[in-house]
Amino acid sequence: MSFPLPVPADPLPMFPLERTALPDEGLTLNVFEPRFHALVQDCLDAWSERPRFGVVLIERGSEVGGGEVRTDIGTIVEICSTRKHSCGRLTLDAVVCERIRVRSWLDDDPYPRALVEGWPDQPTGGVSPEDLMALEFKLRLLDDRMDELAFKRSTSAPIMPTTVDLWGEPGAKLLQLARELPMGDSDRQRVLSAPGAAERVRVLCEILDSGIEQLEFWLSVP
Repeated sequence: MSFPLPVPADPLPMFPLERTALPDEGLTLNVFEPRFHALVQDCLDAWSERPRFGVVLIERGSEVGGGEVRTDIGTIVEICSTRKHSCGRLTLDAVVCERIRVRSWLDDDPYPRALVEGWPDQPTGGVSPEDLMALEFKLRLLDDRMDELAFKRSTSAPIMPTTVDLWGEPGAKLLQLARELPMGDSDRQRVLSAPGAAERVRVLCEILDSGIEQLEFWLSVP
């Protein structure tokens, strides 16, 4: 698990991505554009220890060229190492830390920047044992349906997370589950954007229900 990383009050350099970065996962970026080379260098110059920037999901558009539509819920990441290549590409290894919320976007000059605030899980109610049991049931059902479809198609089923104990700290454990589940970035963003643990359980249950329904459809096709 990553150690807490202070969220700066000053404008934070932002790196919009075509994927959702969830807390406590590793992140490797290949940097081509000069504006993002400048972003990385400015971060290294500004923080001698634990250099950082923010990442958010691009809802529409591309990582290259600018003009994309961005989400306002993202994460702050810590740069661990950089590697320069002869072709001019920069490989960046980072770890994803705290969740953040964008208060306002600033001009993209010379790269995207925003005023952000830390956004820990909100105290909107606890997670009931019934909710966790329902989530665990849906996980087992999804695993079963994946195995059935893999057998039907003579392929290997995706490996489902079986080591996540949801009964300790459900807020963090639910994010761990989201990191390990085979889901798309829009669903990962829904999990990240849930205000607290209770809402995150409901979002995960909805995602699992959709996955189970899709698998059962494919199982019904001769």
